[in-house]
Amino acid sequence: MSRTQPLQRVDALFEQLRADPRLSTRVIVRPHPLLIGVRRDNSVVILGPGELWDFHRKLLRPFAAKLADGTAALLLFGKPNDPDLAGAVERGVASLLDREPSSDELFVAVAGAFELIDARLRAENRGRWLSRYRYELGELIEIARAISTEREIDKLLGLILEKSRFITGADAGSLYVVEGDDPDPLRRSLRFKLTQNESVLFDWREFSVPVSARSMSGYVALHRSSLNIADVYDLPPKSPYSFDPSFDAKIGYRTKSMLCAPLLSRAGDVIGVIQLINKKRDVERKLLSPADVDSQVLSFDERSEELLMTLASQAGIALENAILYAEINRMLEGFVRASVEAIEQRDPTTSGHSRRVADLTVGLARAVERVDRGPYSGLRFSRDDLRELEYASLLHDFGKIGVREEVLVKAKKLFGHELEAIRMRFDFAIRSTEADVLRRKLHIIERGGGPPDIAFLDEELALRTAEIESAFDAILASNEPTVLKGGDFARIEAIARETYTTVRGDCCPLLTSGEVKSLSVTRGSLTPSEIDEIRSHVTHTFEFLSQIPWGKQFRRVAQIAGAHHERLNGTGYPNRLRAEEIPVQSKMMSITDIFDALTASDRPYKKAVPLVKALDILKLEVKDHHIDADLLEVFIGARIWEELPESPRSSRG
Repeated sequence: MSRTQPLQRVDALFEQLRADPRLSTRVIVRPHPLLIGVRRDNSVVILGPGELWDFHRKLLRPFAAKLADGTAALLLFGKPNDPDLAGAVERGVASLLDREPSSDELFVAVAGAFELIDARLRAENRGRWLSRYRYELGELIEIARAISTEREIDKLLGLILEKSRFITGADAGSLYVVEGDDPDPLRRSLRFKLTQNESVLFDWREFSVPVSARSMSGYVALHRSSLNIADVYDLPPKSPYSFDPSFDAKIGYRTKSMLCAPLLSRAGDVIGVIQLINKKRDVERKLLSPADVDSQVLSFDERSEELLMTLASQAGIALENAILYAEINRMLEGFVRASVEAIEQRDPTTSGHSRRVADLTVGLARAVERVDRGPYSGLRFSRDDLRELEYASLLHDFGKIGVREEVLVKAKKLFGHELEAIRMRFDFAIRSTEADVLRRKLHIIERGGGPPDIAFLDEELALRTAEIESAFDAILASNEPTVLKGGDFARIEAIARETYTTVRGDCCPLLTSGEVKSLSVTRGSLTPSEIDEIRSHVTHTFEFLSQIPWGKQFRRVAQIAGAHHERLNGTGYPNRLRAEEIPVQSKMMSITDIFDALTASDRPYKKAVPLVKALDILKLEVKDHHIDADLLEVFIGARIWEELPESPRSSRG
């Protein structure tokens, strides 16, 4: 076959295509004598003889990329000799024509090739759109998961802004929070809470501005709609809002494109505004000069706006939840503080005890986390665990509201009115003795006796008065409480056997059985029945705290607080729990509660015990299997008491 035949066919088809009015909108070119190109936009249909495929494929190299990406198709007129036509289709051959096709056949083949290219492009676009949709959906799901689990407002705001910038390709952004609850939005304010910028670093601080349509963020807050601006330096003349370039000038930055969206609550109220700045072509590039801004910054497209609004709707709910969570926490904190104040007003003698026990117990828990040996190595407490422990410690004595006030504040073994009654009784006994002596003196005088006869009566009166006063002094001494067991109880029993004569002439003991029982207390100031009444505060505490819906995170508050008087050997109260049944938090609180009771300087019924002696007493408690030895070792080793604010204990011992 001569070379002139295919060239002649190509020449003829080229003229045939150029003459077809149906292809007048197409660009028909001759890139090579054996090739014809029909162009439309970025697509091209290439025509060539069948021999092209057999002998001249290298002529197609300039079109290889387009054939590969589907924006080009190859038409062969005349069947090639290559039997591998399947391979030809894979390499871009769209159709085989007769060696000399008619104008209609040629037009249909070219139009069909463009339709094939369009179909391929649509399929690829759908694939790319689907891939992008899946990617964006995945990102939105991850973002929703992240922002829905963050409870701290400041961290949440940072996360919202960061994810909004990420999903839209924004270089910078700011976030405002609406303040105030006035029904009129114009009486509220916008607090500038956060800003982020990938290109420049600068110092900033929070500030508030009135909600006003004159600012872009204020406009969005008022109208509850998004705002998309191509260039903030080129706003429409009648725009109600304006842009203040002073901030750009201050930090050396150029704000251009901007996208603002409101953060809405469930009720549709604006609770914040997010402001994104400078969408970039290349998210890795920094905008360090005006040239960078010109080459890199794009307007926020419709898809970016849709993504931001989707994210903003999620973020608004998350922010509302975080605000509600913070309000609930503040309410809970206020309730706990009010409860502690109620306890301390009920028992002012222990003012500050609950707060100190809480600080000591939380400090011990943190110290336990640092232990690398022993039974508590590896024990960890979350932030919620520590708050739960703090609440339980603050409220561990709340049940004292169910205990008689006179028992709570009992500073001595005898109540004040009891001691006053004894004093009056002893005074009456002295006066009765004086009256008896006077009667006897009168009787002696009536019988004619002289001074020598009545002198012994004065000695008897003085001796009896001294005995009664000495007895009362012994009572005063016994009335003082002691930290350790002790007391002159034989003397009290002897005094109780002494009597006096009432006005009616009855013979009564100087001390009642109840007074003897109180003065015979071996340690502290409370009788066994009063101790039981005081101990009942733990039951009251548990019952009261169990009524409060603490939620899952603080569900063990009542259990921890209700077990702080349990002992490892099962002799504690109220439930006589064994060591393995007592929560470790309660074991910690047992140590700190005893320590503070010993070392506190605000107890009117005893002096503060020096630090060394207090620690020795705690060691005795370990020896008696009352408190945990390993926890006490951590407590002493970490010197937890020194962490108390303004604590005088650090200088003792």
